[in-house]
Amino acid sequence: MKISLRVLTVAALMAGFFNSISAQAADAATDQLIKRGEYLAVAADCGACHRAVKQGGAPYSGGYAIDSPMGRIISSNITPSKQFGIGNYSERQFSDAVRKGVAADGKNLYPAMPYTAYHGLTDDDVHALYTYFMQGVKPYDAAPAEQTQLSFPFNIRQIMWGWNLLYRDDKPFARQDGASEQLNRGKYLVDVLGHCSTCHTPRNMMMAEESSQNLAGGPLGGWYAPNITPDKSGIGDWSQADIVTYLKTGHLADKAQAAGPMGEAVEHSFRYLNDGDLNAIAMWIKQVPAIATPVAAREATPAVATDINQIIVGQGSQSSLAASKTTDGAELYNGACASCHGIEGHGTKDNFYPSLTSNTAVSGPNAQNLVMTIANGIERKGNDIDVAMPAFANQMNDAQIAAVSSYVRNQFADINQPVTGEQVKTWRQGGEAPFVVRYVSYLMAAGVVVVLLIIFGLLRLRKKS
Repeated sequence: MKISLRVLTVAALMAGFFNSISAQAADAATDQLIKRGEYLAVAADCGACHRAVKQGGAPYSGGYAIDSPMGRIISSNITPSKQFGIGNYSERQFSDAVRKGVAADGKNLYPAMPYTAYHGLTDDDVHALYTYFMQGVKPYDAAPAEQTQLSFPFNIRQIMWGWNLLYRDDKPFARQDGASEQLNRGKYLVDVLGHCSTCHTPRNMMMAEESSQNLAGGPLGGWYAPNITPDKSGIGDWSQADIVTYLKTGHLADKAQAAGPMGEAVEHSFRYLNDGDLNAIAMWIKQVPAIATPVAAREATPAVATDINQIIVGQGSQSSLAASKTTDGAELYNGACASCHGIEGHGTKDNFYPSLTSNTAVSGPNAQNLVMTIANGIERKGNDIDVAMPAFANQMNDAQIAAVSSYVRNQFADINQPVTGEQVKTWRQGGEAPFVVRYVSYLMAAGVVVVLLIIFGLLRLRKKS
C-alpha cells in the first residue's frame, strides 16, 4: 500500500512537471507568434494610419486623418478594446476586414485601408497578426475624436459593394515560378504587406489601380508618388544597396529624401525591417517591368545663375517671411532656404542638408513634391538620424511658394516650367479631384436613366406576353 502511494505521488509530481513544461512551451510559442505578428504589422505599416492624432498617443488607437479625393477618412481604433476597437472580432471577422474590406458589423471599409493588397496575406500571417492585435496590443477604451464624414454619395458605404465586385481581387498570393525564395519574399513584401502599389500605381477613372502601370507613379493627394520601376524615368540608376539605404534611412545622398507619406512609411515601417527583407524588396523592385513615364524637360542651355548677393545682402529669417510680400523667388530662397541648402544649392558636404542640384524632388516630372515639401516641411525618423525641415505654409502664401519653387527648379535643375499660385493652391488642397469625384452627379444621373430604361423594357416585355 505504501509503495502504491509513493508511485501515485511520483506520478502526480511527474504529471505536474510535464504539464508545467507543456504550459511554458505553449506560452513561449504564443510569445513567438505575437512577436511575429508585431513584425508583420510593422511591415504592413498599420501604425502609420492607425496612429493617434497627438504624438505619444496610444498605438493603434486611431484618429489620424487620411486625405482622400473623397474627403478626410479617419482611421479607426484597432486596439483590442471591446467597446471602441476590435476586441470582439473573431479571427474570421478580422481576416474579412483585413483581406476583404468588410468590418465585423458588415460595413464596407474604404480602400484607404489597402485590403486590395492585403487580400494576398497568407492564413499563417493573418493568424499571427490577429494574435498580436488581441494579445500584444494594449486596449485603448476611447473612440477617435473625429469620425469619417464624406459627402454624398461617398458617405454611403454600400456603394463599395459594387466597387469591390469590379476591382477587388480575392485570389491568394501567387509565387513566381522559378524565382528564388528571396525574390518571392520580396514580391510578397512589395505586393502584399508593403502594399507599394497603393501609392505608386496610377489609378483609373474609378480610382482602381491600373495594373498595366504597376509602380509607375501617380498622384497621392497633394504629393506625387514617383515611378519606382527600373526605367530611367524611375529608379533605374539606383542599385539594390541604394534602395535598401533609402528604405532604412529615408535619404540617399545626391538622389532623394523621403517626405510626406513616404517619410511616414520610412518612420513607421521600413526602418524596422531586417536587412534580409529590405534586400528582398530591393531585389524584387529591381526586376519588375520597367515603365517609361514623362520627365521634366531641361533647358539645353543651363540657366544663368542668379547672384543672390546682388539682390539682397544678408539672409532673412523664417519669421520675417510672414511680413514679406515679395514674389521674387531668389529673394525668398535667400531668406528661407539658403542658410541650410547653400546659395548655390549644394547643401552640406556631409549631406545633412541635402543638395538641391541633384534631387528628385527638385527635378521631378512636376513641382508637386517640391511645393508640398516647402509648404509642409519634413519631419522624419530614419534608423540613422532624425530629420526636420520647417514648414513654410504659414510664412509664405501660394504665390510665394510658387515663386521660390520656380526659382529652385530653374536654378538648380535647369527646368524652366514656372509654377503658378493656382497650382500650389490645388496641391495644398489635396490635388486635382479624380474623374469619379468630378462627375459623380452625372454618373448617378446616367445610372438612374439606365435603371429606368431597364424597368421600361421589362414592362414592355410583360405587356407583350
